[in-house]
Amino acid sequence: MDAESSVEPVADVIVVGSGFGGAVAALRLAEQGRRVLVLEQGRRHSRADFEAARRDPRRYLWLPELGLRGFFWQRVFAHVGIIGGSGVGGGSIVWAGVLLEPEEEFFTDRAWPNSEKGWRAELAEHYGTAARMLGRTIAPFSGPMDEHLRSVSRALGVESTYGPTPMAIYFGDEGATVPDPFFGGDGPDRTGCRLCGGCLIGCPYGSKNTLDLNYLWLAEQRGAEIRVEQHVTSVIALAGGDYEVRLGSGERLRAPEVVLAAGVLGTVELLFRSRTNGGLPRVSDRLGDHVRTNSEAITAVLADDVDVDLTRGPTISSEFYPDDSTHVTQNRYVGGWHMRFQVGPLVDGADPRLRRRSAAAALLRNPARQIRTMFARNFIERLSVFTVMQNVESEIRLDYARSPIRPWRKVLRSRAVAGRRAPSYLPQANAVARAFAESIGGRPLNLLLESIGGKSITAHILGGAAIGSDADHGVIDTDHQVFGHPGLYVVDGSAIPANVGVNPSLTITAMAERFAARYAARTESRTTT
Repeated sequence: MDAESSVEPVADVIVVGSGFGGAVAALRLAEQGRRVLVLEQGRRHSRADFEAARRDPRRYLWLPELGLRGFFWQRVFAHVGIIGGSGVGGGSIVWAGVLLEPEEEFFTDRAWPNSEKGWRAELAEHYGTAARMLGRTIAPFSGPMDEHLRSVSRALGVESTYGPTPMAIYFGDEGATVPDPFFGGDGPDRTGCRLCGGCLIGCPYGSKNTLDLNYLWLAEQRGAEIRVEQHVTSVIALAGGDYEVRLGSGERLRAPEVVLAAGVLGTVELLFRSRTNGGLPRVSDRLGDHVRTNSEAITAVLADDVDVDLTRGPTISSEFYPDDSTHVTQNRYVGGWHMRFQVGPLVDGADPRLRRRSAAAALLRNPARQIRTMFARNFIERLSVFTVMQNVESEIRLDYARSPIRPWRKVLRSRAVAGRRAPSYLPQANAVARAFAESIGGRPLNLLLESIGGKSITAHILGGAAIGSDADHGVIDTDHQVFGHPGLYVVDGSAIPANVGVNPSLTITAMAERFAARYAARTESRTTT
């Protein structure tokens, strides 16, 4: 039986999280006349904060339990390491700004519920809206790193797939600030990209089209309220149909509808905790299933030339497809000071145990080389990083179980899925690193968490509360409503049921736009009947 509450509603809709899904929901529901309250666990970061984060790790890292209230976080599980951002704008803070649409295989994956039109057609107009709102443009810059990536595509026989990347960056005139160029003057002033290579550590110039400069900016203009440093601990279904959102501070907030958009880890853990404590008793048993890493691997090359500087440009500016299932982008990583301690020798091997032994042996054979890499002069200027993603079938599961470190607490824990384990090794990723090293003259590298740790490393975690035809096949329906709990929605990457195979931000945004359109249609239908 659902709970009772004496708390009065504070909004028509509470949105938990301000990343791609939450930002879209906030704007579109506010436009529909709803009173919207957005709860964000992180801070509202200033441009000065991002500038300081490039010099001070304490301003960069989000570890509130240690008193660090920056914006970058990494969580390591048994089978996966996940990277993300915390603050107003969510993952867009540490996002490279890539806006790619997936290949056909994503839309026809059998994980999707049936659609009469097909999922590409379902989402087509919403991809267009998302691209316009996020200011998609083709990267106009090509530097030495891009030309070496072109050489790699040529060496692998796929140069026809190489090209500049569609980006969410205002390039304009470098360093020149102009009135809003995107929303007819309703948006903030913008500054032309300075090509500093630091997109992944927050843009201090207002050039990257982060969500606080578009969806959230416009949502606040239309009356949405954003409260920062609000840690949501549970959601309770109330008798009569409303929901109570409980915060770590002890505060209780009530609304007729709630949108969960806290990212995969935040949303899935919140649903697990709320189901376990009886607040949301009817959440599907499929919760935590079909968690996708985008079948991703990360490799790198450190150029031998100690005086070379590859950092000029946006973080990502070029891409190619080594085969029909695999996508590659290069990355500049200004501010990525931690990378020097995370890379090691390039080692092949699909069996994680054998690869771990090979990587350990390579380190033991030549420890001096590893030390030289870790403490290399001009490391960031010489570093090229490659994100390699696939749309092939792979997954892990997230469970809610006792912590191995603090057994009095329950936490998310990962579990491998037999025959479908998310990869920690992609031969295509190693082939790209070797070919790039040959082109530029340098040392190809793996992430040690992949080679030694046997973990899939990703910034593009998906699924866990996926869309499905019914509660036996998913957590939410095709309107993003949680099965068994009307008025409770999931609108973020956890709704996506399959590996996207490219950077998923545009797809998450397009799915959120589709949610908002269907929400409006249902509301209009109820009003006219």
